[in-house]
Amino acid sequence: MTFREINPKMVEATVLPGQRLFSQRGAMLAYRGDVSFTPSVQGGQGGLMSMVGRRVAGEATPLMTVEGSGTVLFGHGGHHVHVIALTGDTLYVEADRLLAFEGTLRQGTMFLGAQGGVMGLVRGQVTGQGLFTTTLQGRGAVAVMAHGGVFELPVTPERPVHVDPQAYVAHHGDLRNRLSTALGWRDMVGRGSGEAFQLELSGSGTVYVQASEEKL
Repeated sequence: MTFREINPKMVEATVLPGQRLFSQRGAMLAYRGDVSFTPSVQGGQGGLMSMVGRRVAGEATPLMTVEGSGTVLFGHGGHHVHVIALTGDTLYVEADRLLAFEGTLRQGTMFLGAQGGVMGLVRGQVTGQGLFTTTLQGRGAVAVMAHGGVFELPVTPERPVHVDPQAYVAHHGDLRNRLSTALGWRDMVGRGSGEAFQLELSGSGTVYVQASEEKL
């Protein structure tokens, strides 16, 4: 795997000739060897249209292309870092939670309303989370950021998982997401998460949850 967790808030990435990584701008802490950092125009293998889509979605998180030969230490804002290995499936992750990922992964954007129906639209307006989620598909590793660490929750057909939308970090597998409310519309005023809204994930896969509701 390209990424190695040094401590809860830092990962070391191995950069090899002919391969590339993408990282959030400002995430490089230190590096050794002949490594270059340039602004990413394509934003992963998704190409220009992927970047355009992310800008329209309001998720134009600046990325850097990392190339050369050496090692790089990544971290950002003192947030906890968690490494996820993909083996051909798709990871859905909030754009601002991406720390770094391998260039073998294809990047795209998914509108949450496509899975969550009309209630998916409510998520960005009330909870403050984005309506669009970044997708990374293929084989490779991803380093994501979170407050207070990340916990992996398995989802099975018999046991769906309900998550506070602001504690949600990412998910992968054959999952559907649906935003529901446990309160009436009048009771929800001024309540952006927790008891007011729940993000239900059902099917087979894994959901990653952070230990705090604080936004990045």
